[in-house]
Amino acid sequence: MSTHAPHTNSAYQKMLRTVGVLVLAVVIFVLGAYAGTKKSVAQIIAPGQVATDASIAATAQNEDLSEFWYVWNLMQTKYPFASQIPADKDRVYGAISGMVASYKDPYTIFFPPQQSQLFSDEVKGSFGGVGLEVGMKDGSITVIAPTKGSPASIAGIKSGDVIAMIDGKKTDSMDIDTAISLIRGKVGTVVDIGIARAGAGEIKHYQLTRAVITPPVIDTKVVGDTFVISLYTFSENSGDEFKDALSKFQASGKQKLIIDLRDNPGGYLDDAVDIASYFLPSGTTIVREDSGGSTPEVVDTSKGFTLLSKVPKMAVLINGGSASASEILAGALSENKAATLVGTTSFGKGSVQQVINLPDGSSLKITVAKWLTPNGISISDKGINPDVEVDTPPSVDAKGTVVDPQLDAAVKLLDK
Repeated sequence: MSTHAPHTNSAYQKMLRTVGVLVLAVVIFVLGAYAGTKKSVAQIIAPGQVATDASIAATAQNEDLSEFWYVWNLMQTKYPFASQIPADKDRVYGAISGMVASYKDPYTIFFPPQQSQLFSDEVKGSFGGVGLEVGMKDGSITVIAPTKGSPASIAGIKSGDVIAMIDGKKTDSMDIDTAISLIRGKVGTVVDIGIARAGAGEIKHYQLTRAVITPPVIDTKVVGDTFVISLYTFSENSGDEFKDALSKFQASGKQKLIIDLRDNPGGYLDDAVDIASYFLPSGTTIVREDSGGSTPEVVDTSKGFTLLSKVPKMAVLINGGSASASEILAGALSENKAATLVGTTSFGKGSVQQVINLPDGSSLKITVAKWLTPNGISISDKGINPDVEVDTPPSVDAKGTVVDPQLDAAVKLLDK
């Protein structure tokens, strides 16, 4: 990975250095699996560093840009509406954005200065939102997961829903970061989200009031002889909270454990590694980072934590809302035979982004690597498949009782 300049605000640096950037719908911006101070997915590079890179500059100078300048001059001289001709700087930004878009990677984005500042503010949690975390799937802006208790969740928006419109604007040609900028906004204001759902005949509109989103981290409960830990996000404190939950499991005397990662969009990579380390022997491969070409593969391995006196019988629940760090944890436990996966195929968000701050205040968020499971399977390509597929999601029956076939299947599996 490239070196980066230190930042005076360590918390901000930890947020921006991500590992599998999950575009957080406005909302919260959990940026995939965060790398914390250990491993980064979006590193901050000192202004001017890229501009002074001799090899990059030489490559650019060797390209024939005559056609670009020809079209530039045609637009300047032929376009008849003088008042609508953008400033030269804006045209340069437009050209850069078009070049970046030609790579057809939805997570590689160029931000002009104003959008770059908005992106930075969002990472720091300065905006209100509706509790939607989104990613690009099959060319559509898709809900990864609604945050539990958020306006989007309460309204009934679900994992897998496609965001077709935002405040009347169609999203079919919109990039993720533009969509996020439209959804987020001042707390207390309303945004209209048009949702296209599989099996539904038309777009359904939701009027959502923006709020400060504080996602829950963890819940625990006992179902029969099985202890259940529901992990909702890999946040800055999730590693410590999971350790506390695991201590409660140990004290309960139960021998069977379910980790529920459904609708968990990811977060800090290091927490995923730490959690896996409670169940896997020291040195066991948890995740691989493939940067392609001649760059050596980076491997994260188990730290071999010894909190548990005995490794439990274990199942992990996943669905289409499980992404990034959730997929890393689920893949590591499954492929190392520590747990059985139950549910549906995960979202498939396993690319690594790096944020490069440019001298004029603009920035480039660029994909630099992919996350692979211990067996070398690309998370981005196919997601993580369950060992036991159960399609029916939780629901509420006529009596108001929660019915959860996926959890029930996991409990029965461990009872055998």
